[in-house]
Amino acid sequence: MAFLFDSFEGWKRYSEEKKLSLVDVVLEYEEEQKGRSEAQIWEGLNTAWMVMKDAVRTGLEEDMTSRSGMINNGAKKVYRYPTAVLSKEFQQLISRALAAKEVNSCMGRIVAAPTAGASGIMPGVLFTLQEIHRITDKKILEAMLLAAGIALIMEQKASISGAVGGCQAETGTAAAMGSGGIVYCLGGDTDQIFNAVAITVQCMLGLVCDPVAGLVEVPCVVRNASAAAIANSSAQIALADVSSVIPVDEVIEAMGEIGASMETRYKETALGGLAATPTAQRIAKKVLIRDIEMLPDEGVG
Repeated sequence: MAFLFDSFEGWKRYSEEKKLSLVDVVLEYEEEQKGRSEAQIWEGLNTAWMVMKDAVRTGLEEDMTSRSGMINNGAKKVYRYPTAVLSKEFQQLISRALAAKEVNSCMGRIVAAPTAGASGIMPGVLFTLQEIHRITDKKILEAMLLAAGIALIMEQKASISGAVGGCQAETGTAAAMGSGGIVYCLGGDTDQIFNAVAITVQCMLGLVCDPVAGLVEVPCVVRNASAAAIANSSAQIALADVSSVIPVDEVIEAMGEIGASMETRYKETALGGLAATPTAQRIAKKVLIRDIEMLPDEGVG
């Protein structure tokens, strides 16, 4: 029977006992639990990777103005800005995460990894990683499969939904997936991969979900960029064998506890946080009026 992804410690132990790589354990799970052939799994991952890369390109090349007007080609502005705060590569990382997420906010085609609200993180991270280190597509697909295993455990131990656990559950999980993927692609071992996950989540604990006007635009898009940065910083720390101190399973359990105790207004309801500010309230009213005006006039029967 395949490993059911109930803990990171269990994943490691199963991998060692069965003499399988972490990726192979996820592959076995997909085959046995989802009824997919190995060829179908790799084909699906390849399709997802193509969509991710296309979302990055679309966000940087086409008009990305949302109906609300809150999203207005921010990714392009960042990508083309002449001064890099750290390096050109960092600027590109941020731009690509913004770009893919803006495509989502403008109703374009994206991959929910693990959710639409966090859909810019994995594309930004993996696109930039591949470019800098010349990672093969096959290795990237393996990293995506590894990331799926990470998300499976986080979903069971905590949540991947903003409505359940706040933004820490969505962007936090996506950043953990990206960080683990980076470490895997750069030759890290199991402990380093899981340490990267733990460090990433530690950096994102308590993040609320407070979408302005109930739209997955502000602050969602910029949080995808910051989460991509955290994924990279956590991977760098983990690769150097700096310990998270708190084991990854305990970190994820803490995330679940925080999410459960978080007030409802901070969990995708648009009732608290940034969504409750005066400016956000004015934006929400404008969006509501615009939506009402766009409704078809059915006339009087």
